[in-house]
Amino acid sequence: MDAVTKDVRRWWALGALVASMLTLGFDLTILNVALPTMAAQLRASSGELQWIVDSYVVVFAALMLPAGLLGDRFGRRRMLIAGLVVFLAGSVFGALVDTPGLVIAARSVMGLGAALVIPLGLSVLPSMFGEEERGKAVAAVTASMAAGMPLGPLVGGLLLDHYWWGSIFLINIPMAAVGITACFFLLPESRDPSSPRVDALSTACSALGLGALVFGIIEAPERGWGSAEVLGSFAVSAVLLAGLVLRERRAVRPMLDLKLLAHRGFLFNSLAATLGTFVFSGLLFLLPTYLQEVGGSDAFGAGLRLLPMMGGLMVSARLSTSLVHRMGPRPVVTTGLVVLCFAALLGSRTEPGGGYGFTALWLTIAGLGFGLAMVPAMDAALGGIPAEEAGSGSGLLMTLRQVGGAIGIALLGSLVAGAYGDRIDTGGLPEAAADAARDSLSGAHAVAERLALPALARSADAAYVDGMAAVLVVCGIAALVTAALTALLLPNGRPTDQADAEPAEKAGPPAPAMVPQEADDRQ
Repeated sequence: MDAVTKDVRRWWALGALVASMLTLGFDLTILNVALPTMAAQLRASSGELQWIVDSYVVVFAALMLPAGLLGDRFGRRRMLIAGLVVFLAGSVFGALVDTPGLVIAARSVMGLGAALVIPLGLSVLPSMFGEEERGKAVAAVTASMAAGMPLGPLVGGLLLDHYWWGSIFLINIPMAAVGITACFFLLPESRDPSSPRVDALSTACSALGLGALVFGIIEAPERGWGSAEVLGSFAVSAVLLAGLVLRERRAVRPMLDLKLLAHRGFLFNSLAATLGTFVFSGLLFLLPTYLQEVGGSDAFGAGLRLLPMMGGLMVSARLSTSLVHRMGPRPVVTTGLVVLCFAALLGSRTEPGGGYGFTALWLTIAGLGFGLAMVPAMDAALGGIPAEEAGSGSGLLMTLRQVGGAIGIALLGSLVAGAYGDRIDTGGLPEAAADAARDSLSGAHAVAERLALPALARSADAAYVDGMAAVLVVCGIAALVTAALTALLLPNGRPTDQADAEPAEKAGPPAPAMVPQEADDRQ
């Protein structure tokens, strides 16, 4: 195959990965706008609705690490395609079932597919792109998934206006099918022939330990942080993960290379990427309720009003690559976190009835900060580890980000719910009506409309905005602390400096584990 054909194929392959990640980004948020419809048509309880969303997150986070190793061992292209097939099957199943339990099962299957796709989608990039182009490729893949998140409510609103609730799953089918086809014909195979065998016990400890951790984080706002279920899940998680660490440290050839965390660049870049996911997930959790209940938008309008954040992210993601080549990753990542801090503190000044213009301003700034921090941090984290560990490294990185997102939703959701319940004025209401009003902002609006109490609706809006302001202050402080850590401790090896210092290494052949095996499984 000539060099021109190879060059064209790898960019088409990157397009397939972008389409796959965009589909998964849709799926992370598109379901939220369909929950009221599903509650009515499936007769699902509030707990069942919660698990329709959370089952995906639990499986997704719990299986991320084993998925990276499976790709290293059996072929990253093969396992990536398998993940897309599983995700497609779960989407078809979810669109056809008609009971909450089966929808939860379908979402779990989709989470399994996503756990295979996301870390392997990143780990194949070093085999296709050199150091000069890898940042652009990581930026494209990262931005495509992030773009799908705010677009999810937009697409979901359009579908629900014209079709039944199952259409939110059917939208995944054509995009996943295109991704499968393109990956099969265009994506080069890569693997690590020296990868350790898949240890079933370590895999079980990893999956169950992370699953118990995420379960406790998700359930804590509802059951209470001191409840037996939550404390028990944290205890189980601690025992299983401690057992995993001990087993892997004693293994001659460990399944999970814990020495990755000893790389200062990997550790602090992962911390920055995880903090970015923490803030981004928190914003996506809070903003749709604010835009719909306080701002008066419908589901489609709420998705439309989240686009400034995506626009800022796309601009800064594109800009970050050139900035890193000029200055190195440390000042770019640190600046992005400071910008994110500023956006969060600015957003904490939001007031009920203040208009959308101010919200659009700080959302745009937040998107700029997110792109400046996230893209170079992920690129530097992956670029700072040996190529043969790309699968396990990307799996660890994405697991940290996913757990960061779950923590963001749980902690920030609990904070806004506590502030809302404390500050809403329900004096003079019957006990049942007061409980409904304190339970949620939508419940307060329903009570206010039923009893003709506009003052209750205004009090509820103000209480929610106060809670959101507290959350944004917490996000701003967290971003500022992480910025200080990266400024002090993050290595700042510029790609151009590395290229000048190691011309022979750059000119030499790539590592055997990452050489594209184009003939493998295609002849």
